Amino acid sequence: MDDRTVRTALERHWEASDASDFDVEHEIYAEDAVLYYPQSGERIRGRQNIQESRFVQPNRKRFTVRRMIGGGDLWVTEFILTYDDVPSYAVSIMEFREGLVANETQYFADRFEPAPSRAHLVDRR
Repeated sequence: MDDRTVRTALERHWEASDASDFDVEHEIYAEDAVLYYPQSGERIRGRQNIQESRFVQPNRKRFTVRRMIGGGDLWVTEFILTYDDVPSYAVSIMEFREGLVANETQYFADRFEPAPSRAHLVDRR
């Protein structure tokens, strides 16, 4: 699978995630895919279990992709995941096998204020 095809599949995945279209969102995963959430220690095995774990999550979710970079079998997406109007900054690392996601690791971080010691050095966004 060439990089343009993977990027198109990722765009479709994130658009479906934002629209809560759980069927389209999970087309990108291999049947035996594994999803890791290192911060909570969770590992979810199998596309069906990954999909169910997201379907039963009760919060309103919105996804805003900031950038996608990658090539070949390794792709990284930086995005903002907003749960019930509270943003969390996230990174998804996807490893592809035969055109489908075999492994994904997601890291999450909450917003914080700049430290006073460097506040005068930064541009606020």
